[in-house]
Amino acid sequence: MNDPGLLILTSLSSGPKHGHALLLDIDEFAGVRLGPGTLYGAITRLEERGLIEPLGADDRRRPYRLTAAGAEALEGSLAGLRRIVDVGTARLATA
Repeated sequence: MNDPGLLILTSLSSGPKHGHALLLDIDEFAGVRLGPGTLYGAITRLEERGLIEPLGADDRRRPYRLTAAGAEALEGSLAGLRRIVDVGTARLATA
């Protein structure tokens, strides 16, 4: 799965991060390398939807954190993915 929004929400579920830290974390846990344009475009959309929020800037870096709505959205997305994985796994077992 390489949906930038889902990857960012997943990364932020372990705590606040700035853009570069998000890129490194996503690459580490998902093996997906997002470009800066993709990352910051997704951050803007997530922020507009109230799923993440910026914290005070640290030097030039602006960290973001997951909001309660973001945690809820992530939980719902992961539950949907879990259902797909369960069905796919069961179907493969009978193939």
